[in-house]
Amino acid sequence: MSLAGTPPHPAADSSPWECMLPGPPSRNNFGSVDISPSGLLAFPSGSSISVVDSRSLQHISTIPLPAPSSPSSSSASAAAAALSPFVTSVRWTPLPLSRDLLVTEPSSSHLILAVGDRHGRIALVDFRHKSVLLWLDSSDSASKSGIQDLCWILFRPDAYILAAISGPSTLSLYNATTGHCFFKYDSTPELLSCVRRDPFDPRHCCVIGLKGFLLSIVVLGEAEDEVVVEVLRIPTDCTEFLKLERDAASNGSSSSSTPAAAAFPRYSVKLTFSPQWRHILFVTFPRELVVFDLQYETALSSSSLPRGCSKFLDVLTDPNSDFLYCAHLDGKLSVWRRKEGEQVHLCCAMEELMPSIGSSVPSPSLLAVTICQSESTLQNVAKLYRDVPNTPQTKDFDNPFDFYEETQLISKSHMISISDDGKVCNWLLTAKEIVERDVEVIPYTGEDADGIASTDGINLERNKQQENLSGNKGRSSSVASEENTTFKICLVGQLQLLSSTLTMLAVPSPSLTATLARGGNYPAVAIPLVALGTQSGMIDIVDVSANAVAASFSVHTSAVRGLRWLGNSRLVSFSYNQLRSLALPFTVLEWTLPTVPKPVQNGPSTPKAKEGTPRASDGSSTPKATSSAASSDTSQDEAAESFAFALVNGALGVFEVHGRKIRDFRPKWPSSSFVASDGLITAMAYRLPHVVMGDRTGNIRWWDVTTGSSSSFNTHREGIRRLKFSPVVPGDQSRGRIAVLFYDNTFSVFDLDSPDPLANSLLQPQFPGTLVLELDWLPLRTDKHDPLVLCIAGADSSFRLLEVNVQDKRHGYIPQPQPVKERFRPVPICSPILLPTPHALALRMILQLGVKPSWFNTCSTAIDKRPQSIPEASSSAGDLRSYMIDLPAIGDSVVPEMLLKVLEPYRKEGCILDDEVAKLYATVVNKGSAVRFAFAAAIFGEASEALFWMQLPRAVKHLMSKLVSKSPLKSALSATVAELDGAVMLTRIISREKSLVTMGNTDSNQGQLRLMAFQQEELWESANERIPWHEKLEGEAAMQNQVHELVTVGNLEAAVSLLLSTPPESNYFYSNALRAVALSSAVSKSLLELAVKVVAANMVRTDRSLSGTHLLCAVGRHQEACSQLQDAGCWTDAATLAATHLKGSDYARVLQRWAGHVLHTEHNVWRALILYVAAGALPEALAALREAHQPDTAAMFILACREIHSEILTNSEDELDGPSVKDPPPNLPGLDPENEDVLVVGEYFGQYQRKLVHLCMDSQPYYD
Repeated sequence: MSLAGTPPHPAADSSPWECMLPGPPSRNNFGSVDISPSGLLAFPSGSSISVVDSRSLQHISTIPLPAPSSPSSSSASAAAAALSPFVTSVRWTPLPLSRDLLVTEPSSSHLILAVGDRHGRIALVDFRHKSVLLWLDSSDSASKSGIQDLCWILFRPDAYILAAISGPSTLSLYNATTGHCFFKYDSTPELLSCVRRDPFDPRHCCVIGLKGFLLSIVVLGEAEDEVVVEVLRIPTDCTEFLKLERDAASNGSSSSSTPAAAAFPRYSVKLTFSPQWRHILFVTFPRELVVFDLQYETALSSSSLPRGCSKFLDVLTDPNSDFLYCAHLDGKLSVWRRKEGEQVHLCCAMEELMPSIGSSVPSPSLLAVTICQSESTLQNVAKLYRDVPNTPQTKDFDNPFDFYEETQLISKSHMISISDDGKVCNWLLTAKEIVERDVEVIPYTGEDADGIASTDGINLERNKQQENLSGNKGRSSSVASEENTTFKICLVGQLQLLSSTLTMLAVPSPSLTATLARGGNYPAVAIPLVALGTQSGMIDIVDVSANAVAASFSVHTSAVRGLRWLGNSRLVSFSYNQLRSLALPFTVLEWTLPTVPKPVQNGPSTPKAKEGTPRASDGSSTPKATSSAASSDTSQDEAAESFAFALVNGALGVFEVHGRKIRDFRPKWPSSSFVASDGLITAMAYRLPHVVMGDRTGNIRWWDVTTGSSSSFNTHREGIRRLKFSPVVPGDQSRGRIAVLFYDNTFSVFDLDSPDPLANSLLQPQFPGTLVLELDWLPLRTDKHDPLVLCIAGADSSFRLLEVNVQDKRHGYIPQPQPVKERFRPVPICSPILLPTPHALALRMILQLGVKPSWFNTCSTAIDKRPQSIPEASSSAGDLRSYMIDLPAIGDSVVPEMLLKVLEPYRKEGCILDDEVAKLYATVVNKGSAVRFAFAAAIFGEASEALFWMQLPRAVKHLMSKLVSKSPLKSALSATVAELDGAVMLTRIISREKSLVTMGNTDSNQGQLRLMAFQQEELWESANERIPWHEKLEGEAAMQNQVHELVTVGNLEAAVSLLLSTPPESNYFYSNALRAVALSSAVSKSLLELAVKVVAANMVRTDRSLSGTHLLCAVGRHQEACSQLQDAGCWTDAATLAATHLKGSDYARVLQRWAGHVLHTEHNVWRALILYVAAGALPEALAALREAHQPDTAAMFILACREIHSEILTNSEDELDGPSVKDPPPNLPGLDPENEDVLVVGEYFGQYQRKLVHLCMDSQPYYD
């Protein structure tokens, strides 16, 4: 006999915890939550990690973290020491889906979770195989200093390190491959709160402390001397925190190893990086929101806590807008909007994430919130390439005003909230701007009999509309302001986990009584439901076929102490503080329902064990064993119910229930005393004809009420708490198998039909990682070959199913190969990232090459039940290649058909794309290769790659404009600086007024696309946007940075004015005076004279290295100035300066050098690719893709560039900016079909396709 688990799918390893429901998260989990780029939500629940699909909000799996290893001992204290601690932090790996098939085998490296717990342990967990890959070398685990937060940091293109805050003040960096800790930083006495990675530079992270301590870290390698640390401080009011520290010290609750979240659970300090602006941090203290500039090392603004809400809990950023979302401890959500031209945020809306309607008392608490980044990326794709606007215009001619309102969608965010009552909610938060526009009134042409203006063909209704539209003629034609922005939050999904700590467990009891009452002849069918009583008084009904909570009822105001099923449809429960019997002092009482016919008295006795010494029941008379008793037994109603009980004095009894009458069962008693005088009966199981009892000394006794035979043995364990008979089906060899739960929360399974139950039992001294509070058998067996399944309620509030294999005599948790058991889902889980890696890559390629929307339809039952409105819908028939929109121009044309055959099982099950995403694909599939590539990247969570594909058409267009435009004349180099700056200024003024021409949308430089900016106008406008943020800052360092910003954007007049404002006593006076004179000479003679008059002393002191850049700009040496800035590491500033002053090949050289830095130092291949394309360095872009081992992306890159180039040639006059003096080249430079590098890419892609097909054929489909 052994225990085993059901494997999740054939491709995965067997796991004994696959069918498991977690308990609710709590503050002991430190409010940790993380959502992967592909949309998988992970959060800790007790000592386990739960994974949920964020789109459908369905529970996918729960992974319990293994308990710490402890010395082998049978004592309860040793068992308790081996319990799994609370999980306190989870983080998905940023690694994308691996495509390096020609070098390495497919792996699930993209499904790795970093997990930290309360004992200071850190594990890397493989979600696909539900196992721990690596335990990191955490020396703090001995002192049990818990993990506060985790963060992944890039240090090589394909390798990350893990940053961890352990204890109150320690930051550690670990090599994620070896588990070795190579760097530690102790910030004592500062208490650290959280660590976050910079979206602009994945090598950079920041750590915030509870009192404003800020740590900026850049990881250049995995050696201790390759970690650059900068200590900063954010000013904030720490009065409240200092009081909390004093109270904790006086109460003795403070500890040197306690993390901040455990010591001060309601004092939350969080930070996040701005996804829009580099160097900008948003920090929430309990009563303050601070915007901090890392470049200036100062706070730009501070906002106090809004009225009517409690302290800040967390701060989230909108990837596509300048909105901030702040969660509060009372469950409210405040929305903040940035003021135009400043980094000041104002609270503009307040929403509820924890509505009071229908909630229990006391109200549940909000633990964590997060935003779905994958949804934002898909919205970017839709926004750029959809033909229809986001929302239709709404005109109301019955409005008494002379304008109609047009709503424009500004932002659409999916937000996930988690509360401590086990609810996971999906909220849709939308921001719309109401634009008021005038409606043109038809001019008067005359008057009718009533004196109302009318025209030919206009009826009375039109005349009525004109009346309503009259008046207020002085309004502007377009009104759009911050006051017109409206916010709306909607609950679009909810997942209910177990609601509280478990106290009771009950399984349905299908009985012959319930069936006979309805005229049937067979026992009622068992249903796959389990009822769980909780500490809060809730009763949760679990559907084990779906591994989900089917219903939850608020029944009691205190803990549920008793719970039983009445058949299959009714439940009875009770809650008590002290229970008193009205008649007899019962210790245990068990009912039995006639699920099988009752055997006759003179039939063979079922138990085969050796009989013990017959003993009479103490304190009760023994019925005479006569033939009349036997005939009385056989004449009893087979549908009668009966119950057995034990009293405090050890007496036993068995009664029958007939309607409202209770009568003696007249059992066959043992011939001598049966109950030991020193053993109080604490548990009982009753199934005709057997009564099994357990006492507080660990003895198990059983008795056949029809024959009087009995037996007993000692388990050599502590007292017995619960006894449960296993279900019996026709053909079972044993009817006496029982599960025994002991008072030390361990359990065993015994077969009373075996000659020696103790020797042939399954002894399980400790369930891995938790204590067992309650157990029972799942009554779903219909065949003797079906496994026995135990339902277990754990002390960690989890509910688990455990299979017991009775054929195998080995002991312990030994996984056995089993048929895949289908799990019921209300809708299929459409998460392509969960597919086996070869199948996921096959789907990615199909989406890239372009498949007709009709392919997503199917004739299977799962899909037919869903409303389907995808264009061109049709049934699956004929050649699968007909589903492709076109045969691929690169690679093997047979491969798509083979990949479609591989994906056919998933298509039939409807688990590829859900309806909404499939309809989005239908709208963009014919908009070109680049958008399909962006869509595929977004589906698999690769946001940076998606942004690259979205920006690629604009980059190629920028390159083509440079190739066909007139080259700058050499004579222009000798022009005066004033003339050059005047031309640049004129260009800037014009660029402010004209809208940027983009492919599909005029607002493409907003949101996440700022990460991929390369055009001169974009870089220049982005730099100008930042200047007003710092105008009110004081101090010498702030002024130096302001001068630098003004010079880079070409505003020399303002720079001179700022430099001349330096007071004479300042240490920077002389150096500033020198720069003022030099810069003024580049503006005008009058300004130069003014500067000379102000400067009255000699320049003797040195200045910052950037001053040389300013002098080069003053004499027009902008190319050298850009090189100097790049040498100093100011790459963005160099690009801004180049965008202001350089053109053509000079500007391209700056971009190309910047691309090399981004690729080889920052390891951002997608950002580097877009810069290479804009600079015209297409061969370098191909080389970068080869180095990244992405043969498929290299081929798709060539395909997309050729397609974009062809479109530009077709519409050359409309697509290219500026006058053209040359014909567009027939091929892009470096991408000629005969180019050797291009031919190599094609051959490499063919090998990749063939390898992918073989891997797909060898991989078994994944079924949830």
